[in-house]
Amino acid sequence: MTLSVTLRHAFAGFALDVAFDAPPGLTALFGRSGSGKTTIVNAVAGLLRPDHARIVADGVVLADTGARLHLPPHRRRIGYVFQEGRLFPHLTVRQNLLYGRWFAPPATGPDLSHITDLLGIGALLERRPSALSGGEKARVALGRAILSNPRLLLMDEPLASLDEARKAEILPYLERLRDETRLPILYVSHSAAEVARLANTLVLIEAGRVIRAGPAAQLLSDPATASAFGLRDAGAVLTLRIEAQEGDGLTRLAGPTGPMWLPRVDAPPGTPLRVRILAQDVMLALTRPVGVSALNILPATVRQVRIGDGPGALVQLALGDALILARITRRSAETLNLTPGLAVHAVIKAVSVAPQDIGDASGD
Repeated sequence: MTLSVTLRHAFAGFALDVAFDAPPGLTALFGRSGSGKTTIVNAVAGLLRPDHARIVADGVVLADTGARLHLPPHRRRIGYVFQEGRLFPHLTVRQNLLYGRWFAPPATGPDLSHITDLLGIGALLERRPSALSGGEKARVALGRAILSNPRLLLMDEPLASLDEARKAEILPYLERLRDETRLPILYVSHSAAEVARLANTLVLIEAGRVIRAGPAAQLLSDPATASAFGLRDAGAVLTLRIEAQEGDGLTRLAGPTGPMWLPRVDAPPGTPLRVRILAQDVMLALTRPVGVSALNILPATVRQVRIGDGPGALVQLALGDALILARITRRSAETLNLTPGLAVHAVIKAVSVAPQDIGDASGD
């Protein structure tokens, strides 16, 4: 299923003017607070009637200003997961979940037991929301939206109100949702880490405009888009496969140009992983270094060098068919005489990759 969105809407002091297509999978709308992301999903959901709109989901026209068509929210078959969860406090978890069934076509949609297993909430069915943790509430809200049998799922910063521990708890469930339900998902976030771990497609929003859109791996590894994420959060994603669990607590992975090691990843050999490598954690060497503590020393080729306004530079590197970024100083780029086509070695400490930057790539 694909989603096509064209929107224009004027607020006092702010104008939204966007157009993008979202292919199957999880499409992330990424941008700073106030850039227009929530306005877009509200328009897709039918909660906002824009000045001009054409929204088509799976061939069904949800809104077309030119044709004076604006389907009301309850006829759009869209599941919406808000930041706060918005569970009914007087209902049990089971009753909250089954509430979604009121909006599903008869005898259609996913099975309750399957969704509770998928989201790990089977043991919570008789509790009320007041007895749930933040992560549990988020999973119940997800389940309720899925059980309405939507054609499209909207998620507006569903992890923003959670602490880091609760985010780490729910991210694997979001990966399972992305990969197992095959529901098209439009996901709003201003967290580069979430986007890198979850998104198949990325739409970058700035001041009410789409500045870039395309495959997430492509945009994350492009020096030209690094400023949209913030230089400290700039980083690319590699798809790797576990080769072995080693006796010293490390996991060996098959990398695009050689083996890579990370602190133990609790998954069996053969598991595909999506691993985010921050640009600031990549060092460069013209020859293979010896006598260093870093375990990951990968042959690479310089693809492009982007000099910043200050003392820094971003270098895009090809590791076989994969791309990563290195953030170094302008002086280092000049001293090494980095130019496109130059063979170098990328040096990455195994412990520099945080656990939250390692996700499941089974659906990629």
